[in-house]
Amino acid sequence: MEQGSVPRIAEAAPPDRRGGLWARLPFRSGSPKPPAQLEALLRTVRTYNAKAELPVIRKAYDVAERSHRGQVRKSGDAFITHPLGVAQILADLGMDATTVIAALLHDVVEDTAVTVEDIREEFGDQVALIVDGLTKLDRIEFRTKEHQQVENVRKMIIAMARDIRVLIIKLADRLHNMRTLGALSREKQTEKATETLEIYAPLAHRLGIFQIKWELEDLAFATLHPRRFTEISNLVGKAEDEREAYLREVVETVGETLKKLKVKHEIEGRPKHLYSVYEKMVLRGKEFAEIYDLVGIRVLVDEVRDCYAALGAIHSVWKPVPGRFKDYIAMPKFNMYQSLHTTVIGPEGRPLEVQIRTWDMHRTAEYGIAAHWRYKEGAKKKDEAEMAWLAQMLDWQKEATDPRDFMEGLKIDLYADQVFVFTPKGDVMNLPAGATPIDFAYAIHTEVGHRCIGAKVNGRLVPLDYELQTGDTAEVITSKAQEAGPTRDWLSIVKSPRARTKIRQWFSRERREDAMDAGRELLQRELRRQGLPLKRLTTEELLARVAVELNFSGLDSMLVGIGEGHVSP
Repeated sequence: MEQGSVPRIAEAAPPDRRGGLWARLPFRSGSPKPPAQLEALLRTVRTYNAKAELPVIRKAYDVAERSHRGQVRKSGDAFITHPLGVAQILADLGMDATTVIAALLHDVVEDTAVTVEDIREEFGDQVALIVDGLTKLDRIEFRTKEHQQVENVRKMIIAMARDIRVLIIKLADRLHNMRTLGALSREKQTEKATETLEIYAPLAHRLGIFQIKWELEDLAFATLHPRRFTEISNLVGKAEDEREAYLREVVETVGETLKKLKVKHEIEGRPKHLYSVYEKMVLRGKEFAEIYDLVGIRVLVDEVRDCYAALGAIHSVWKPVPGRFKDYIAMPKFNMYQSLHTTVIGPEGRPLEVQIRTWDMHRTAEYGIAAHWRYKEGAKKKDEAEMAWLAQMLDWQKEATDPRDFMEGLKIDLYADQVFVFTPKGDVMNLPAGATPIDFAYAIHTEVGHRCIGAKVNGRLVPLDYELQTGDTAEVITSKAQEAGPTRDWLSIVKSPRARTKIRQWFSRERREDAMDAGRELLQRELRRQGLPLKRLTTEELLARVAVELNFSGLDSMLVGIGEGHVSP
């Protein structure tokens, strides 16, 4: 979705024998020769998918090029360079032909006369569904810029629930725009970079597409904090030669140790991402020398058993740092990431971070959900089912009516790590890290949340602000009293967007009911004061007519208006 394009100059289209969409596309005799960028895209697709329908990809390029002809980007480049760039990012991820085709066409509905029906007719239902999900809501009038952004994100979430490739293309689209951000004004650059850090990089993290996440973060960091970016880049660069020599020594030692065990392996240094260094130094207050992952290696092996064998071998050479071992193979992360993490005291007494994983795990670690399209055409439905957080977001996004509440909840949900808590029946509830029994209660059912008065965790009573841990078994204690309900203190305790939304709705409804009762009482008091017949004038039918005449949506709204002082009784 490219910002700042200029309108296409329409050209007269001569009769086209193919009819339909083709007859309506702009035409110029001597159409430009397909660029080297298209040939590079086709070569990339061919390397991982020999059976891909390359002629259909060429046709999608042809439609996109003719549709966007005459449009240019802020940089002065022809607009077609943008969809081509997005398609290349997706081909580098190994995405299927359907995704590449949709990427080439992702802006035509928004920016040209081509319709979703045209795309469905030429390229099928799947491509049309993805393109429709990606189309922005620019043609709808919104009250504020914030409201527009919320609605765009809402639509994206709903569309990606139907096909996760919508979001993967959206991430590639944002990455290409971030790579070409220099042509925009400083204000626009800051706006796009902030949005990237708050929404798109966390979404890439959620999907486990770390290749895109890291680049998005570094590009946004360089845009928002150019001086700090340069400082950290220089700090990392100064120690580069020394670090390379140190890593060579480490790799040689680990390699010899694994050879003795006859474990087939490959060892590589881990790339350093400047934004992660910035986060640790500025946001967590660490010194540059304290950052463990500046020096790290990754060990890739064939089998899961080899991972644990390699771990034992490395721990036999260097002492592990207590509390720094994590087994994400036995307990994978929410985005399917699997790996063993350990930090050891390496040569010269320096901390060394080590990751150990199989090749399959490595593909998932790099490409996340996109790995499911690699080496096969199309993904299975179960791949989408694994992204359970999508269903959670869909649930509460329908209920969050205030744009600020929605965006706040979205950011919390995207950034939060997860804890897995068991119900007494053995079902697993997925909650944000730091979640409390109140979050757990609302995750079960809204009424369970409203009536929650206590909780047991692992058979013991705990306070309602207790932070649940992965593996806990929680049980909610509820009240049967009619007046049972949440307190305002809960808003500062809960972590999940769903719980926060439900509590706010409770108080909103409670305030409305109080205002309605007060309005009815004020109206009756005024009628008595005027000496008017109370029973005759307070019938539902008559008051409903009065409400309509006063431009209220109904009797209840009018009574609330009176109770809140918006209209005089």
